Amino acid sequence: MRVIYFHQHFVTPTGPGGIRSFAMAKSLISHGHKVTMVCGSISGGNTGLNDEFLSGIRRGVVDGIDVIELDLAYSNADNFIKRSFTFIRYALSSIKIAFTEDYDVLFATTTPLTAGLPGIFARWLRGKRFVFEVRDLWPELPRAMGVIKNPLVLGLMSLLEWLSYHSAHRIVGLSPGIVAGIARKGVPIERICLIPNGCDLNIFAVDVTHWRPASVKNTDLMVVFAGTHGVANGLDAVLDAAVELKRRGRMDIKFLLIGNGKLKKTLQSRALAEGLNNVVFHEPVNKLRLAGLMASADVGLQVLANVPAFYFGTSPNKFFDYIASGLPVLNNYPGWLADMIIENDCGFAVPPNSATAFADVLERAEADRDSLKAMGLRGQALALRNFDRSFLADQWVSWVTGVKT
Repeated sequence: MRVIYFHQHFVTPTGPGGIRSFAMAKSLISHGHKVTMVCGSISGGNTGLNDEFLSGIRRGVVDGIDVIELDLAYSNADNFIKRSFTFIRYALSSIKIAFTEDYDVLFATTTPLTAGLPGIFARWLRGKRFVFEVRDLWPELPRAMGVIKNPLVLGLMSLLEWLSYHSAHRIVGLSPGIVAGIARKGVPIERICLIPNGCDLNIFAVDVTHWRPASVKNTDLMVVFAGTHGVANGLDAVLDAAVELKRRGRMDIKFLLIGNGKLKKTLQSRALAEGLNNVVFHEPVNKLRLAGLMASADVGLQVLANVPAFYFGTSPNKFFDYIASGLPVLNNYPGWLADMIIENDCGFAVPPNSATAFADVLERAEADRDSLKAMGLRGQALALRNFDRSFLADQWVSWVTGVKT
């Protein structure tokens, strides 16, 4: 079967970023299917292609995946208008490709929501099978965050959401809340499948070279956040905890924030202004280097802004990387991940916006390293039991292609 796969932010493990689409495409190939990946160029990411763009496109084969990369640079640091235009340009180019390429199934994954446009056109004008994957509920999340307030824009996004859901033959949701949100739009539940993000155990649960930045001592409790430094991530909560720990004289607990994003410079300026020497910023690294860092870390941070829409409506890559590494997780918002952490005793769940609770937990963690390691092992057991990427990928392939694996 020939599958054309639209993911604007596709990257390979040779660069930073989530590799769900890479893993799913590889699984399709392992089951005998052919895959064409259509993507843009994401800042810091690596699609595996290095040739020059010709008329805005470059094409090549990466690990068996036929990759079509559009010359559309994207960065989380871009302003809203620039990002919106990049999304629209990608969608328009994708519609053209959906009409010219030869395939049996069109698969599209968010974000952005405009990723569904080629599928809508392919379903109704070419009679193609369309499978849509929803990683975040739009426009619910930007509306809840106050990022988009214009009622016309929100209305158009709601229409596009409805059209995408009702045009798709099948839908994949990445969290229980996302599945419920799709069903609320009138989609029969039998057309929706929950397939969360998975754990890359072949990367994070194997022997790797341990490392720490020079500014973090081997005796320090190293608390890692690995991900985007954006509005949704709520990283001021981490700096608030750093202020509280500094007040307590606990400079032996270090925060390492690794990644890029729109608010990184703002966060760095705040840390400098407040003399937060217990906060270390680091550039993004590829998956192999990240695995080595995780192996040397003590706690992984799963933090988000305190927005109720996040509680059950997200499936963050970093959480699954943490537990795959055997790293206990500190989560600072309610929801399905917090419940999972509590039920499996594989980390800590603290209330939102409480620097005191955040600091208290880390002081307890530093005082009992043996319990911390036991939590990490329970998390890794959870990863092996429920979130092995290879098992979830097989399930995904069966759902997308309609062929049992």
